Amino acid sequence: MDIIYLRDLRIETIIGVFDWERRIRQTIVFDIEMSADIRKAAASDDIHDTLDYKAVAKRLIDFVGHSEFQLVETLAERCAGIVLEEFQVPWLRLCVNKQGAVRGARDVGVIIERGTRP
Repeated sequence: MDIIYLRDLRIETIIGVFDWERRIRQTIVFDIEMSADIRKAAASDDIHDTLDYKAVAKRLIDFVGHSEFQLVETLAERCAGIVLEEFQVPWLRLCVNKQGAVRGARDVGVIIERGTRP
């Protein structure tokens, strides 16, 4: 199995359960690993033969930027669904990081895996 990944994808959105969080935009950080077979693309050197990570990033930036979820769990699940369904990815690991959400902790968030590993 090959993995195409995006690391440190930063997207501003409204997220949180507290009233003050509903009035501001916060930066959410994504790390995504997606299974893909890159052999055809490596042989052809053609973007159409691989998973276009720029297209994945643009889709998530648009979706997350317009979302207003309360929980990072909900956001993670919806983003995973988009990648799995719209980009025909059989498996992914998605980390959603809400930096600064807990005083004294640099990072806090969720890591989910969805799909079937080839």
